[in-house]
Amino acid sequence: MEERRAQLIAAALTLFAHRAPEDVSLDDVATAAGASRPLVYRYFPGGKQQLYEAALRSAADELELCFAEPRSGPLTVRLRRGLDRYLAFVDEHAAGFSALLQSGSVAETSRTNAIVDEVRRAAADQILLHLEVAEPGPRLRMMVRTWITAVEAASLMWLDEEKQPPVAELRDWLVDHFVALMAATAAGDPRTARVLRAALALETAEGQVGALARRLLPVLGDASHLL
Repeated sequence: MEERRAQLIAAALTLFAHRAPEDVSLDDVATAAGASRPLVYRYFPGGKQQLYEAALRSAADELELCFAEPRSGPLTVRLRRGLDRYLAFVDEHAAGFSALLQSGSVAETSRTNAIVDEVRRAAADQILLHLEVAEPGPRLRMMVRTWITAVEAASLMWLDEEKQPPVAELRDWLVDHFVALMAATAAGDPRTARVLRAALALETAEGQVGALARRLLPVLGDASHLL
């Protein structure tokens, strides 16, 4: 019984990945799953809305694990691996991801919004674990949530731009963005500064932070007049 329900959710998730929820009917799901419309209603008596929320919950469970990494090694390496999984999901579920994050879907409700926000909070919690902060201050929490929002926005724009730049470039740019955002926050917040120094201690000159620093030097030029 649970296996059949899981098959229906998988079929629905595949359809929602390529079409907006309002463009998918229960008959479409039934056909994709090799089932009948009455069988779909047997498992989802609430109709398409209930099925959509179940598919969304399934997708959310997968997204929530994206940034779950062993907490060892350079932070930027861990972020790269998490973003690889996140962007792979975006790539595979392009239309569904857009419908999920862009308002306007007829399937959007307070429950679906709560599921989406849960994914954001779970991602932020995972990153704070990587930063090894038991009780982050408000600025650090705000910085991490701001970055999660930026990742979502960049992912949507990446889809709109026909998946350009290449995904590896997008991933590295997002990691650079995290480092820059954290550095800017640390400049005005001693608690974040301590966390940043601890994270930078694990980085190497050959790693992404070193490469970012070397790229910034010629861009900034001689900024001594600003000191």
